[in-house]
Parts: sequence; C-alpha cells; structure tokens
Amino acid sequence: MTKAELKPFIYSVSTLSSTIIGVGLFSLPYITLKMGFWSMIGYFLVLGTLVLLIHYFFGELSLATPDRKRLPGFAKIYLGNWAEKLAYFSIILGIFGAILAYLIVGGEFLESFLAPFFGGGNLFYTIFYFVLGAVAIFFGIKFISKIEFWGLILFFVVLIFVFLKERFLINIGNLFLAQETKDFFLPYGPVLFSLWGATLIPEVEEMLGKDKKLLKKAIILATFIPIIIYLFFIYIILGICGFQTTESALTGLRNFVGEEIVMLMLFFGILATFTSFISMSLTLRNVFWYDLKINKNLAFLVVCFFPLFLFLVGIKRFIPIISVVGGVMLGIDGILILLMYGKIRPEKKFLTYPLILVFLAGILYEIIYFIK
Repeated sequence: MTKAELKPFIYSVSTLSSTIIGVGLFSLPYITLKMGFWSMIGYFLVLGTLVLLIHYFFGELSLATPDRKRLPGFAKIYLGNWAEKLAYFSIILGIFGAILAYLIVGGEFLESFLAPFFGGGNLFYTIFYFVLGAVAIFFGIKFISKIEFWGLILFFVVLIFVFLKERFLINIGNLFLAQETKDFFLPYGPVLFSLWGATLIPEVEEMLGKDKKLLKKAIILATFIPIIIYLFFIYIILGICGFQTTESALTGLRNFVGEEIVMLMLFFGILATFTSFISMSLTLRNVFWYDLKINKNLAFLVVCFFPLFLFLVGIKRFIPIISVVGGVMLGIDGILILLMYGKIRPEKKFLTYPLILVFLAGILYEIIYFIK
C-alpha cells in the first residue's frame, strides 16, 4: 500500500468502524451477564463471520454496480420492484427502532448525569433529550455528523482512562457469573445489531476514490475493530459492576467508581448517543424527503415524533428493541444482499442459501421473542 493510498484507506476504515459501533455497544455487558463470557465469544465468532461475509458480498456488489445507490437502489436493479419496497420497509423500520433505542439510552444517561443536581425523573429527561434532538434535526445541523466520530473516539479515550485508573476494581470472575436464562438465543439480535454496517459500504467505496481495490481490505479491518472494542468494553463494565450491571451499562458504575469518573463517562455517553441520534434521524428524514418524495416538514414530524410516541405508549425496553431491529430488519437486509450476490456470483449459491436460512430462522425467533 502506497503512502497516497494510506490516508483514504485509514479514513474509510475509521468511518465504517465508527458507524458500526453504536448504541448496541451498551447492551453487551448486560447480555454477557445473562449468557456468560464464553457464550458471547462464540456469538462474536459465528455472527462476526456471518456479518463479515455480508459486508464482503455487499462490497463486491458495490464494485460491480456503476452508480452509488442505497440498498433499495441495489435491490431494484438486481431483484426488481418488490425487493426495493422490502428494502425501504426494513431500512425505515430499522432506523426507527435504532432512533428509539438512542432515545431510551440517551434519556437514561441524561437522567443519571443531571438528576443528582436538578432532580426529576426519566420521562422528563427523555423528553428534554428529544426536544434538543428535534431542534437539531429541524435545522438540519449537519456538523453533528462531523463530530460523531471524534465524540466516539473521546468516549473510548475515557474508557481507557477508567481502565487505567480503576483496574484494581475489575474482577475477572465477574465475566463468568452467567445468571440462569433459558433463552440461549438472547444475544442474536443485539450482537447482529452491534456488528452491522452494510448500508454504509457504498459510501466507503466512494471514499477510496481511485483505490477501490482496497475496499475488501477496508471491510475486513473495519468489521474486526468493533469486536475488539466490544470485548474491552464488556471486560471493563462487567468486570467492575458484576451482578449490578444495568441494561444500558454506564448507569451501574455509580455504585463502584468515583462520581467524577461516572460523570465523565456519562457525559461522553450522552455525546456519543446524541450525535448518532441526530445523524440517524437526518438520514431517515432524507429517505422520506428525497427518496419517497414526502414533504420535508411532514418527514421531520414523522421521524421525530413516531419514536417518541412509541416511547410514551410504553415501548421502552432497550434490549428487546435492538433485538428486533437486529434480528428482523437487518435479517431482511442480509437476505436481500445474499439474493443479489447470487445474481452476480451464481457459482456461490451453495454458500448463500444456507446463510439465508440462518437469517430466516433469526427473523422467526425474534418475532416470537418480541411477541412474548
């Protein structure tokens, strides 16, 4: 790799990996508490390989398709109108679910950060978080996406600082507490959600410019980096909190580390979730506005208020939400990518069909799990 190729390669890897690392991160310590560390290692190995294949296949599709398009555009070219509509369905509901997850976790972090000083409950802080986000979305504050990457970097700098300062509190035995659960497939949706970055791959291809031959290497590295970060995060949070690990990870730290550390973690947790909340909301608004030709103001109202409505009617369990988004909506995306890949690489259908069955089984499981 030449020096001229290195900069766009690093930029593309950092962009894709930072996009993959999202709100799913905060679910992983709690799920590890339920399942055990070795079970989670197994899930990361199996689903990490599955997601890497999907990313790799979509990279080949992107290279084989002349114009940059979103997943619905690819689906229409290779599979027809029905697939385009299905892709829009999965993307829209998937992003709605992700926005709702950010709203839930962001509200919890904001409550933990401000309630010790000002009082108030979770509903108040969640609505306050929502109002701030809605204002930013209405004015289309695009600089948010530019600080999203650096906000995430700072969050992990703080995480390393916590590790160095509080490492004596980390009990490796906490990784193997594994509470009793009959739901062996609990990690499927959240882990899939936390590793997925397929929809950004066409943009990563554009970032590489003339060096498109590096796309596959960038995909492999960018898919691998989040797994290492996730395992480090699980090690620190579960190692410190043990049985008191909470669903959103950070709120349980207050019982173990100094208030300054907790406030620092919460601040950057709020920053990381808030910037992602804005970016995903703007993306969905643009899908409604540009792709589906819905009035801009109506698109804003739907994008902002539908997740809030879901929260207010009681859909506020973080892990079930990302389970459905990961297992069902991303499962649909995965099936579409595999069907499209079969069109350009028919000799590899022996590989794509079994993977389609995996996604179908995951979709069925998550629907049954959510209904229960």
